[in-house]
Amino acid sequence: MTIERIAIVGAGAWGTALALAAERAGREVMLWGRNVDAIAAGRRNDAHLPGVAIPTSIAITDTIARVVGADAILLATPTQTVRTVAMRLSAIADGTPVVICAKGLERSTMFRPTEVLEQALPPAVPAVLSGPSFAVDVASGLPTAVTIAAAEPKLAMALCQALGSPSFRPYAETDMIGVEIGGAFKNVLAIAAGIVNGRELGASASAALVARGFAELRRIGAAMGARPETLMGLSGLGDLVLTCSSVQSRNFAYGLALGRGEAPAGRLVEGAATAPVAREMARTHSVQMPITEAVAAIVEGEIDIDEAIQALMSRPLKRESD
Repeated sequence: MTIERIAIVGAGAWGTALALAAERAGREVMLWGRNVDAIAAGRRNDAHLPGVAIPTSIAITDTIARVVGADAILLATPTQTVRTVAMRLSAIADGTPVVICAKGLERSTMFRPTEVLEQALPPAVPAVLSGPSFAVDVASGLPTAVTIAAAEPKLAMALCQALGSPSFRPYAETDMIGVEIGGAFKNVLAIAAGIVNGRELGASASAALVARGFAELRRIGAAMGARPETLMGLSGLGDLVLTCSSVQSRNFAYGLALGRGEAPAGRLVEGAATAPVAREMARTHSVQMPITEAVAAIVEGEIDIDEAIQALMSRPLKRESD
């Protein structure tokens, strides 16, 4: 399978960065978004990626009909809008690969984004791209490695070949569940990491949070059928480490503001939308996830941060491996 024409749906920071990555890989690239006239005219997306130039070789459009003929489509819209946007792509040819590039769970259904895609856009062949990657790093051409998963190994590899370049290295995978679970739950845990930092609880607490958070991620992954090695990889542990350690992460920054007693900035925070769904999913699968439970309770205004910390630190003692 050869993929030459790639369309990116979603002209935010991540969609623009992926368009630049695909262009560097030598592909014919189209970037779709709403209200993109200024981006097309200035060849910049300063609202999301200040100072990053967009080559004229990348076509920019607000006409969805121009997207549907691509060899592959990267869907770089927020998780909660995947269903609506996917339905607008109903004219695609049967078997067109559509790569989910969002991380989260649909609130109304608890579906993973590829499950939403399968329901909303039956002609598509779902795939998912995830891993430790900030949009500004990818857009700037800094070295980045990600995971691309599809049920069919040949498709996963074809997508890797289509997007791979000296600065952007995708690894092929078939465990879509593991890749999506890693991306969704690490956002929730990144909020917790930000809270720990904002409360100035120390480096020891931060390290413990990441380790125990990863234990939760592995437990829910096992319950849902993810492979352990996937969660140990880029889309699991790798992404968790990145987003739990940098204010560049929207989720970490959101938690940081909460921990400081400040109003979080108005940027999209997937972890805040995912946290209540993640809590419900854990309960449905009878999986103990106390950190995830605490974040959901904080986000939903059910408990304050100090009460959550006290509850976590006073839980019954047990073996670490349990």
